[in-house]
Amino acid sequence: MNKRSLHDGRSDGLQPLESLDLRRVESFSQLVRAMAKTAFSGRQLGEALEILVEMVRDEDCRVVLTVSGAMTVAKQGQLVCDLIERRVVHAVVATGALIAHGLTESIGLTHYRHDPSLRDEALFQRGYNRIYDTLEMEANLNGVEQLVRSVLAAETPDGDVWSSSRLCRALGRRLSESAEGPGILRSAYEANVPVFIPAFTDSEMGLDVSTWAMAEALRREGRSAEDLTPEEVFQAAAPFNPFLDLQQYARWIGQAKRLGILTIGGGVPRNWAQQVGPYFDITNARLGTRLPAPRFLRGVRICPEPVHWGGLSGCTYSEGVSWGKFTPPAEGGRYAEVYADATVVWPLLTKALFEELDKAGRA
Repeated sequence: MNKRSLHDGRSDGLQPLESLDLRRVESFSQLVRAMAKTAFSGRQLGEALEILVEMVRDEDCRVVLTVSGAMTVAKQGQLVCDLIERRVVHAVVATGALIAHGLTESIGLTHYRHDPSLRDEALFQRGYNRIYDTLEMEANLNGVEQLVRSVLAAETPDGDVWSSSRLCRALGRRLSESAEGPGILRSAYEANVPVFIPAFTDSEMGLDVSTWAMAEALRREGRSAEDLTPEEVFQAAAPFNPFLDLQQYARWIGQAKRLGILTIGGGVPRNWAQQVGPYFDITNARLGTRLPAPRFLRGVRICPEPVHWGGLSGCTYSEGVSWGKFTPPAEGGRYAEVYADATVVWPLLTKALFEELDKAGRA
């Protein structure tokens, strides 16, 4: 039997860990930096800060923020506004539900804490829509519908066809003019940051646009909706083309020298944003173009879902390399994946980032 050679680690270039000493911590930035020298999710969060700072300080790096889950209902919407306003992110890809729930705040409405003693049947009767431990008022969503309807009635998009980014920009312009409160779409409009909602019809906003289109069709025909059958009601389709979003996003990505991505959760926003590299690849293969295929060079993801369930939210950056979505680490790609609840670690990471930027003199 061969005798083991017992190395001390340092001689092999291994990085030593350090105990977290809170007596030496005076800021969020220092805390997260110190966590990078620990283990498990703490180390992942520290590495996420390093990579995020790297992305933001690279003026030639366009950063895409993808967000899923009930982050605005969970009162994390101001984080998105701050990231936009401080030019940390340059495009946002989100779920329609997240944007819709954020709009309720923008027009001065409120979300409430759920009282567990109330059964869901009672919540329905009172017009309270439960999202885990939080309530969205149905009356709030009616207020959002009124906003969406008024914008649709007043605005005419290019070619008379809407896309999610066109509608988000029009809504952001209206919110900026009314200045009732902060909001993602208002901040995005004022910073000229595009907002995309790939699965637009899977949201309250999608339903608002569809019912507006049906009502307009009935108005033009001079018909009453009272006695119509489902076959008669669900005929008119909204003038909406999601491929306008896809092409706009591809053009925008194609202008970037380098790409970074900050992902909260997973789902459609994450994959839609990431698939742009394969989109360029297959366009070259099928059309004969010679477009440089973009790959994300930096990435940070916060999501509690483990890989082995096989869901899209659990797809690792390493797996994304096999699809041509990300630059391999051997070629300079750097990525951090934090397996944690975003409402716990996203504020901590963002505060640490802003401290780092302030320290460097960046507004």
